[in-house]
Amino acid sequence: MTSMFKPLKSVNTLLLAGIMATAGLAATAQTVAPAAPAEQVSPAKAGSAKGNRMGRHDPAKMQARIAKRQAELKAKLALTPAQDGAWSAYTAAMQPPARPTARPDRAAMKAEFDKLTTPQRIDKMREMRAQRMAAMNTAMDKRGDATKSFYAALSPEQQKTFDSQRMSRGGMGGKGHHGHHGQHPKG
Repeated sequence: MTSMFKPLKSVNTLLLAGIMATAGLAATAQTVAPAAPAEQVSPAKAGSAKGNRMGRHDPAKMQARIAKRQAELKAKLALTPAQDGAWSAYTAAMQPPARPTARPDRAAMKAEFDKLTTPQRIDKMREMRAQRMAAMNTAMDKRGDATKSFYAALSPEQQKTFDSQRMSRGGMGGKGHHGHHGQHPKG
């Protein structure tokens, strides 16, 4: 008897998803009223401001954390001098990508989007997403290849040590940024 209702539940789910997608597209197609002047944020509160990407730390602090994790991993692996070249190549590949110095001009992007029809906006957003995903996939492939090359240079005992490390976003042992992104159990 319950299997008779599964197709109905599936149709309802699809219908609800379609309604939500339509409402979302309609909302993005609307013009937005000018925003009120931004509230001044004191330097003490700047770390928790939305503009700081939900409290992410500055690049200098991030580099310090990465260096610390790399040093801890290198100590655990007890690398030999012959493995230093492989380690250097690995850690260089694991560095986070450089942030673009110039952000896209939002006013120009808005002007460009204002000239487009809704289907054209959707296509443009898909194109932009595909570009971001391609860049991300390229970076992930580079890191994966570097990890495999480094792993091949390790002794079986070092490989066991490396396998036991929890990997975070940057590929270094340790906890993920917020405890949920990029942490994957081995296997």
